[in-house]
Amino acid sequence: MIPNRYVWAACIYFAAYASHLSAEQTAAADITPIEEIIVVAHPLSGEGLSQASAVLTGDELTRKLATSIGETLATEPGITSAQFGKAVSRPVIHGLGGPRVRVMEDRIDTLDVSVTSADHAVTVEPFIADRIEVLKGPSSLLYGTGAIGGVVDIHTGRIPHTVPDESISGGIESRYDGNSDGMNTTIKADGRIGRNWAWHVDANWKDGQDYEIPGYAESKGLRALEEMEEHHDDDHDDEPHEEGEEQEVRGELPGSAFDFETYAGGASYVAEWGFFGAAISRTEATYGLPGGHSHHHEDEHEEDDHGDEEDHDDDEEHGDEGNPILDLEQTRIDLELGVRNPFGPFNSLNLRLGVNDYEHVEIEPNGEVATEFSNEAWEFRGELTYEGSQWSGAVGLQHTDRAFSALGEEAFVPPVDTTDTGLFWVAERSFEHFDLETGVRIGRLEHNPDNASGDRFTTYAVSMGAVIPLNSYWRLGVVADQSSRAPVGEELYSNGPHLATNAFEIGDPTLDNESATSLSATLEYSGEQWNGSVTVYYNHFTDFIYEQATGAEADELPVFQYQQDDARFVGVDLEAEVRIAQWEGGSMHVRGMLDFVEAEIDVRGNDNLPRIPPLRFGTGIAFNFGRVDATLDFLRVSKQNDTASFELDTSAYNDLRLYLGIEQPLGHATLGLFLVGKNLTDAEQRQHTSFIKDFAPNPGRTLEVGARVTF
Repeated sequence: MIPNRYVWAACIYFAAYASHLSAEQTAAADITPIEEIIVVAHPLSGEGLSQASAVLTGDELTRKLATSIGETLATEPGITSAQFGKAVSRPVIHGLGGPRVRVMEDRIDTLDVSVTSADHAVTVEPFIADRIEVLKGPSSLLYGTGAIGGVVDIHTGRIPHTVPDESISGGIESRYDGNSDGMNTTIKADGRIGRNWAWHVDANWKDGQDYEIPGYAESKGLRALEEMEEHHDDDHDDEPHEEGEEQEVRGELPGSAFDFETYAGGASYVAEWGFFGAAISRTEATYGLPGGHSHHHEDEHEEDDHGDEEDHDDDEEHGDEGNPILDLEQTRIDLELGVRNPFGPFNSLNLRLGVNDYEHVEIEPNGEVATEFSNEAWEFRGELTYEGSQWSGAVGLQHTDRAFSALGEEAFVPPVDTTDTGLFWVAERSFEHFDLETGVRIGRLEHNPDNASGDRFTTYAVSMGAVIPLNSYWRLGVVADQSSRAPVGEELYSNGPHLATNAFEIGDPTLDNESATSLSATLEYSGEQWNGSVTVYYNHFTDFIYEQATGAEADELPVFQYQQDDARFVGVDLEAEVRIAQWEGGSMHVRGMLDFVEAEIDVRGNDNLPRIPPLRFGTGIAFNFGRVDATLDFLRVSKQNDTASFELDTSAYNDLRLYLGIEQPLGHATLGLFLVGKNLTDAEQRQHTSFIKDFAPNPGRTLEVGARVTF
């Protein structure tokens, strides 16, 4: 359970401090709204981050929005998606995903259970985002052990930091997806009450039926493997088989339907001293679990003394048809306090608290509840920023408390209570020819499972980077990191069938910290005619935690054991954009991208790690003329045949996308109409980073039409 005394104490402290400052500093009748007080994804700015990063905002975010956060970012250089149907996907950064990439909502963890399993949804909604920021590379210095691979931070604006000029502003958007016969509607609004109060509301409704696919649900490689196994069984089985005994699924992916609803509201009191605000959000979702998420059951009627064999056969024939369904509910409360010049040398104080109550049930096709997941969690984050004569930066404290449980026949991991506390300091200093960035973090993580004694880990991170302006156009960023990650509960205590990954998973309670030494360099050019960047990186892991197939079987599933060995990741990200034409009221740009990562584990024999994305390269053209915007993008995803021993190769594919939009002023509002086309060639697309890529391809040709009104 969440220790409520801590939560209430933090609430009372926030309110009391805010009231004290308000009484002390707002005696005058006129209050001037303050400048925005926020520590964004990284408190260091200077000439720019030495670490590779990406920001989606404005029109670019609008064009790339997709049903899930993973798919929204999936075409960014260095970022792919661990897709699990259309409604579920987590980002994969430089080949690292799962617990190594931290997904946050307004600088606080999403506090859901998406890290626990690939079929669990990230509960923050991309369609309500004001902007999405990504740090591509180790970010555990600021955000803890779960960010050893990178960070994705979705900024929602649910707690306003300033009082807006307008009494009300916002927008409404609705789009129709012809592939899945789905609708997606989003409402956002911000406003003010008097001089000192600001408010925000947002809501999103999205749904879709089972989506269309261009061919078979199962990949060509899997079907060939199954055919070989059938021939092998026929050679050793004299009993005849009925023709058409198992029908291949094609044209539509069963279990890919979904229905999500999200509501949120927030308000802040803003004064000269700063602001204090709160927000509450609610998410309800139901979605299918497509692909290899098959369910195995012991035959409870084998020894039925009543001999109801016919009834039992009928149950087997009809009771297990279809796909399981996941039914999710989450309520989240956020509090934030921002203070200007709080005391001493510090120029700002920011305190954030997120409290979350999450649960979902996985329901069998026959309607029975198989497993219940619960995650009651809270996270506190406090940061003080300062600007000195030589150094400027931030110092802070972060604490996370989780009470996780999974109960039922598919509970492959026991209930675990986890606490994670970290202290951090980051700073920068400007020299004549470069800016220096540095920092350090020390943390303490503790797991307390129900069925075993607890485990404690001390984590750390140190970083040193430099931003070197080469001239007015070129800039070089170099960074070196040394960081560690404590194993998560699934890696330590798993012991059971995990049907989402089609594996019987066994944890190892003796696992030690995973450490990484990372080097990266980013060269950027920003000019009037063109801009671009290239990042090269090298990550060496000591005691990298991964799953290894043992060759055994349990519950008719292959057994995978968590273990540790050294590993290395080497890769390149490249993107560039060139203006090829410009005229009054418009322009035309051509852009290109390439990314590649190679990952190897230090073992004899097959040293390939699983689910590593293949080489990708693409090009696109963007056209703007007055109120009309159009983009056409082509992406080539290469074949991935550097596979782990239990993986199948993934075929290459092309992805052709179109966006066409037009805007028309309507008095004080603006009407926008748009058309989005994805996979226009109707190619079979399978993401190698997905656990179910051989059972569930991406949607086929998809056309979305929509309208938005902003005011």
